[in-house]
Amino acid sequence: MPVARKPESILLFVAFIVFIDMMGIGLILPVMPALIEGITGTTIDRAAEIGGWLLFAYAMMQFLFAPVIGGLSDRFGRRPVLLVTLFLLGLDYAIMAWAPTLIWLFIGRIVSGIMGASWAAANSCVADVTSPAERGKYFGILGGAGAMGFVLGPGIGGVLGEYGERLPFIAASILALLGTGVGIVILQETLPKQKRRPFSIARANPMGSILQMSRTPLVLGFLSTIFVLQLAAQAQIAIWAYWLIERFDWSILKIGLSVALFGILLALVQGILTGPLIKKIGEWRAGQFGLLFGIPAYLIFAFAPNDWFVFLGIIVGAASGFAFPAMQQMMSSRISEDAQGELQGSIASTISLTSIIGPVMMTGVFGAYADKDGFYFPGAPFILGAALMVVSILIYAVTTRRYYSAADTA
Repeated sequence: MPVARKPESILLFVAFIVFIDMMGIGLILPVMPALIEGITGTTIDRAAEIGGWLLFAYAMMQFLFAPVIGGLSDRFGRRPVLLVTLFLLGLDYAIMAWAPTLIWLFIGRIVSGIMGASWAAANSCVADVTSPAERGKYFGILGGAGAMGFVLGPGIGGVLGEYGERLPFIAASILALLGTGVGIVILQETLPKQKRRPFSIARANPMGSILQMSRTPLVLGFLSTIFVLQLAAQAQIAIWAYWLIERFDWSILKIGLSVALFGILLALVQGILTGPLIKKIGEWRAGQFGLLFGIPAYLIFAFAPNDWFVFLGIIVGAASGFAFPAMQQMMSSRISEDAQGELQGSIASTISLTSIIGPVMMTGVFGAYADKDGFYFPGAPFILGAALMVVSILIYAVTTRRYYSAADTA
């Protein structure tokens, strides 16, 4: 299989894979409560607890297998890994559409977490075919594609769910399998054989992968920044709907529209504006610029007196999307070409780790301060989020001051 040389020749389909991956996740979100209730015959509160464990299983598998998927793509190439994981993801959604018992639903989410770790291989494609100075732009485009998939998924899943709670799973399965067929025809390999490296199980695990990356101090610093940044983001991810209902008595439709607005703005920031911003002010300044917007966004949420401030916080918070692709660009330029998959796997594992511990932490804080019999302040998780953003900015500042040099990316 020939190796693609121009980023435009592979970017569209790789972005499509990321879009399908995130859209598939979004498609099934609206119907999971009904599906769990239908399978178990339990009440909604118990279904919510089961749903939490399903999310835990998914995040844990992503944490464990992202370095494996990244390492396999460094060994065998991006194309086979992306196509195989997308195909198996399609079969997995079919299993969940059929699942007669709760154990099958857990098996489905476990497999989804493993196959969803293909994010590492997708981002590695960008590193393969772009210069270090261009990578932030294309990483941003992939992030924008994922954001748009996550925006459209819940809306489409909600519509399909009106005709049956299993129908969105069938739609996600068909979408993934069709994407595999298209990929077989048009996706070219991006990693030449001479740039591949042997697969090592010692390096293809979360800690081994991160330890390997820690040999480059700038990468270790940015992985730490990303960890704290994503932990702060759990303030939104974990308690958003509960907070809006408790604080402003929002409807499900209004909550969904707020998520859609954030996704659209994030897609705009990462998919369209990141590249020009990096070109104009440089990669490290773009990263700093994005991180700084997180603090006011969380404080706006925490003290929002009415609905309009919620939307203001969403607009301000979307600008923080500049930070992640800028850091990806700087990290990928310090890592050898045969370890780009390993790097992206380390990033994915770092993010997945926050998805394991963050929801428990943030929902715990919310529960403690949403009790009207005590000190009532349901926005408390956002204060914690703002504090974590301060920490992430400090780590970023120390890392760039000590280890960053623009000459390294030339």
